[in-house]
Amino acid sequence: MIKAGIVGASGWAGASHLPALAGLSGFEVTAVATTNQASADKAAAAHGVPLAFADAGTLAAHPDVDLVVVSVRASEHAKVIRAALEARKHVLSEWPLGVDAAEADDLARAAGDAGVVHAVNLQGYQSPDARYVADLIAGGTIGRLESAVLVAAGDPLGGARIPPELAWSTDPAAGTSLLTIMAGHFLATLDRMAGRLVEVSARLPRPYDHVEVAGTGRTVPNGVPAQVLLHGVLENGATASVAVHGGSGNPDGFFVKFVGSNGTLTVAPTRPGTFMHWTDWDIRVNGEPVKVPGDYRTVPFDPAAGPVANVAAVYQEIAQSIAEGRRPHPDFHTAAAHHRVLAAIERAAESGVAEKVA
Repeated sequence: MIKAGIVGASGWAGASHLPALAGLSGFEVTAVATTNQASADKAAAAHGVPLAFADAGTLAAHPDVDLVVVSVRASEHAKVIRAALEARKHVLSEWPLGVDAAEADDLARAAGDAGVVHAVNLQGYQSPDARYVADLIAGGTIGRLESAVLVAAGDPLGGARIPPELAWSTDPAAGTSLLTIMAGHFLATLDRMAGRLVEVSARLPRPYDHVEVAGTGRTVPNGVPAQVLLHGVLENGATASVAVHGGSGNPDGFFVKFVGSNGTLTVAPTRPGTFMHWTDWDIRVNGEPVKVPGDYRTVPFDPAAGPVANVAAVYQEIAQSIAEGRRPHPDFHTAAAHHRVLAAIERAAESGVAEKVA
């Protein structure tokens, strides 16, 4: 039994990590930590968790915690991760790993030195649909891959209005934006299907110097992009075109098209209002629907439930990696590599020329 302690046990963690862990037999949530004792006690009581802390370091050091789950703002990830590594505990961090590529590289090195299992919640890697598409492409179903096109909505980030609870995200130093969160997840899912980007040209339009805080009548300064537009080259030589558009409401879907020498493969959502790393897909080869084989779905959750299913699959991968004494995928090194992709996109947008991914 793996004993998990969750730092940041409300919001996203309450909607994904906690229900995912509750449905897996190999895990037990033994501790939660939030910013103050009262909220920690409340979260613990709501989920039947025995230990509650107002300090992440205390949670990480407790003997009844084997795995530290980091589900706080990106700007606070490094502090909590380092506390977990100092305590020699396994750690799962939300994406993004850090606020920039340099911090992500430092954390990856520190995690490697600590000798613990370290994973990042880029759950698109564990999506059964993404894994199946990857196998179709690798197996030559559409011949040699020639190009990939991805278009996706990134709401509620990047629009003219921002929800009050996300108003802090308009500061680039926070590490949470349409580029880092939404494009980061979508590009990681594309990586899982078709391979990594090795070169990018990009634009990051920012039409709003200030954005409205929805329902408040006030505005806040905005330093983050409203669109992510890029053209690139994948490691296998195929081209990639990606457009992630921001918005102020609910996401209206995504579309991915792979063109090969012998056909096409397309991906679209099965239901509205979902991100591609959260849900199951409508997959078609040359226009004909194909079904994901049952053995690709390994968790006791219906994909219609939203992000819980793929988050649970991340925990399955962690459990297997601990049992087998290997690195999970994706780990901190994978996350650091994705941070370098984002850094190349930012350089390309600033320079106006193509940039190699380091």
